Amino acid sequence: MTEFKEISPLELQENAFKLIGKDWMLISAQNQGHVNAMTASWGGVGVMWAKNVAFVVIRPQRYTKEFVDGSEKFSISFFKEEYKKMLNYFGTVSGRDEDKISTANLAMMFDSGVPYYKESKLTLFCKKLYSQQLDEKSFLDRKLIDVWYPKSDYHTLYVAEIEKVLVKAESLN
Repeated sequence: MTEFKEISPLELQENAFKLIGKDWMLISAQNQGHVNAMTASWGGVGVMWAKNVAFVVIRPQRYTKEFVDGSEKFSISFFKEEYKKMLNYFGTVSGRDEDKISTANLAMMFDSGVPYYKESKLTLFCKKLYSQQLDEKSFLDRKLIDVWYPKSDYHTLYVAEIEKVLVKAESLN
């Protein structure tokens, strides 16, 4: 059994641009006893309101959005390169159509009711602080609308406090 170690967000050694933009992340939430997850490659980490935070964006049509909206907390999990195909699957198949977690054969675990995975190398446990749908009127670079929102399906931005960080003990070596 793989052990996880809790670390402070200040102890994170990995490059956030690589983790999120290149390696991708799995956003998971539980709502009314059910869990769903989706792959994302947009978001970030930083400091806001004197708290260590993560921010993610989710389009309105994504099934996972219902789970994030219906829960106070969610997790962001990162995986080794060998899980890239699985992450691609989570980004292209809807949990409305099948149980992606079972199909991917992931071992789901829970920490204070928040789902995460035995296979992950790093998981951020997040408590929602703020959410707001992006607004067309707020875009200063109007070209972004044409490129990323031709269907006007603007993401909802979530800012969440990072309450806990678990890293696989083997990743610390």
